Amino acid sequence: MSARARLRLFVAAGAGLFAFLLWSYTGLPDFGDYQGPYGDILNRVAIPERETTAVVTAVNFDYRALDTLGEEFILFAAVVGVASLFRLLRGERDRPPDDDARGRQVRHSSVAVTVLGLGLVGPTVLIGLYVVIHGHQTPGGGFQGGVILASALLLVYLCDQYATLRQVGPVWLIELAEGLGGASLVLIGVAGLVFGSAFFENVLPLGTAGKLLSAGTIPLASGAVGLAVAGGFSFMLTEFLEQTLVVRRDRRRGTRRRRS
Repeated sequence: MSARARLRLFVAAGAGLFAFLLWSYTGLPDFGDYQGPYGDILNRVAIPERETTAVVTAVNFDYRALDTLGEEFILFAAVVGVASLFRLLRGERDRPPDDDARGRQVRHSSVAVTVLGLGLVGPTVLIGLYVVIHGHQTPGGGFQGGVILASALLLVYLCDQYATLRQVGPVWLIELAEGLGGASLVLIGVAGLVFGSAFFENVLPLGTAGKLLSAGTIPLASGAVGLAVAGGFSFMLTEFLEQTLVVRRDRRRGTRRRRS
């Protein structure tokens, strides 16, 4: 198929998709018009049933924890796909990929960006841990906290401190964190079958709402997801950085060959 035919096919398919999207908007309820009883029921029963003041977290890691497990493994599959693609590209240096990466200009970070970014690493880690640990009490949880924790390594990435990144976040440790987080979430679900009667049944003591040790298995599931999300995003960051370094090394080699 020629490039012009592919373009016409894309335009036609995009126009049809856009038309269906606009049509779907016409059936949406008005802002603030809530029809379903699901949220009202959960707002009424979540605190007495699960001893948690964060209803959204109770939904994610208890009432519909099975869906959360599926979402977690979607992230896992995406991380594996990114890693496989980048490692394949790095293994074919003799034939560079024909994409935008060839002409990409990679510049070093300024001193101001480096100092500011490294100064924010510690507070970012602290905030991420707080969001994960207190996810069953306040808005937050494993997904949000995991992304914040991974942002700490992103700051190191932006500061161009690759040696420091390898010291504080070696690849084997990041891979272990991602796998351990996903496996822990599965084991929490299996524990509901072993010690209860259903997958992801909340089988631990619930405690008192508002206390750190409360909500049964919800904080454990939130922590497992936080570990998996932080490991997954950190793993992708290391792959992006490694790919950038390959581009730099290839550029330097090309410069040396031209000089020689």
